Amino acid sequence: MDSQLVNNRYQILKKLGEGGFGTTYLAEDTQMPSRRRCVIKQLKPLAHDPRIYQLIGERFQREAAILEDLGQKNEQIPQLYAYGEEQGQFYLVQEYIDGETLSTKVGNRGVLGDAAVRDILLKLLAVLVYVHDHRIVHRDIKPDNIILRRGDELPVLIDFGAVKETMGTVMTAAGNPTSSIVIGTPGFMPSEQSIGRPVYATDLYALGLTAIYLLTGKVPQELATDPLTGEIQWRDHAPGVSPSLALVLDKAIKSHYQERFPTAQAMQEALAPSSSRSTVLLPPSPPSTAVHPPAPQSRGGDWLKFGIVGGVMGLVLLAGFVYLQDQQQKAFEERLNQLQRQSPPGSPSPQPSPPASPESAPEASPENAPEASPENAPTVRVPSPYLPSPQPSPVELSPTPTPTPSRIEPEPSTSPYLDQADAISTVENLYYLVSNRQYDQAVQLFSPQLANQFNPKFFNQFERVTVENLQITSRTDAMINLRGENTYVYPDGTTQRELRSYTVRKTDQGSEIAASDFIKVIKFR
Repeated sequence: MDSQLVNNRYQILKKLGEGGFGTTYLAEDTQMPSRRRCVIKQLKPLAHDPRIYQLIGERFQREAAILEDLGQKNEQIPQLYAYGEEQGQFYLVQEYIDGETLSTKVGNRGVLGDAAVRDILLKLLAVLVYVHDHRIVHRDIKPDNIILRRGDELPVLIDFGAVKETMGTVMTAAGNPTSSIVIGTPGFMPSEQSIGRPVYATDLYALGLTAIYLLTGKVPQELATDPLTGEIQWRDHAPGVSPSLALVLDKAIKSHYQERFPTAQAMQEALAPSSSRSTVLLPPSPPSTAVHPPAPQSRGGDWLKFGIVGGVMGLVLLAGFVYLQDQQQKAFEERLNQLQRQSPPGSPSPQPSPPASPESAPEASPENAPEASPENAPTVRVPSPYLPSPQPSPVELSPTPTPTPSRIEPEPSTSPYLDQADAISTVENLYYLVSNRQYDQAVQLFSPQLANQFNPKFFNQFERVTVENLQITSRTDAMINLRGENTYVYPDGTTQRELRSYTVRKTDQGSEIAASDFIKVIKFR
């Protein structure tokens, strides 16, 4: 192929690389006025079996369509110009990215600093949020597959693994097609990927090790592992790394995927909490009132001064007493309302409601969420994942005693503290697990009351369910109330968005979702 025209159009200029799946060439498009440069990936099936050649072709076409879609809508993924088959081999024609790989950059200039690595990570995580939203796992993230584009210095993610996996399709003894290879690069590939079960956190593991390479100049095989835990020990090779970045990377490269960040967005927020963390919406504190002493007077008016000051102090104490009583009453009423909201009456077995329409039912109830299959559903539906409210339980309230005006003793807190990042992560992790059909693990995030009422069948009608824009509306030390937007993606690609509330509370074992209520439909299907 070194000198021929591919598809009677693309002129090969030189070979860029060669591997077990094929060869990569630099070429130019002879049918464009600019004769723009492009990259041709020639891929060859590992098995020469006529029985599966057609199947490989079908899978190759499907993966090429995915690459086309990804590249058209994101500037950090190369565009696909063409694909095809010639002389028993398949090829992809992709956009040529002018720049240098991360491995070349480190080799030429040395390791990068904390700020530069953080910046590259944030830009790559934005790409992974987009890729994972399309239910795609890259599977081969490493320094060689990330190019810093000349000009804007944006990191571009290349060489998705799914197309290469297609080339490894073989026929089993029983006559069933299967993949004979595991895509990935040793060292950058976690354990779940090595057995052919990659998840979104697989990409985060490889990205974390890529960042560690940028900081240390060492590939994973050059780093020691803890003989007790099996975790990679890398910090000694990057003494200048900030504690915040080190903690994020430690979490990203955990051996077990469940200990890593569940999503790219969660890792993104951990890296840049000031810019991407959900906004905390809390009521402002009441303004304080300063009491200014009266201006000094002559000695002859001392008796009058003392009388005025005494009167003012008496009025201030009286006003403070009334104000504190009023504040205590308001606090008591707010606590009562909060407890009532946490224990709404509900039914453990919700029944589907009649189909709603935007004109007749702009808002819907979570208890009326449909469970019918998308094929038999009406045009407009109001899906809402069944995250029921807990069963009502007796609420014992005892009013707080009125404090004396001279001293107010704070009520001691015995509850553990719930961090807002943990609360947000708990809700995000729920939908990550649900979208991946990991219901046994998802139900563990609920309180016992909600766990007994959780209905996995409802989620099976969706391709995935996500949560975005989580905002804290109120909180105590051990409990946080949030609101977030759910997106329900159907198998046909249509979506519906809803606003929902969540209550997350701290427990001895961690944090759990204690309540969740439907608020309204934001965008109908």
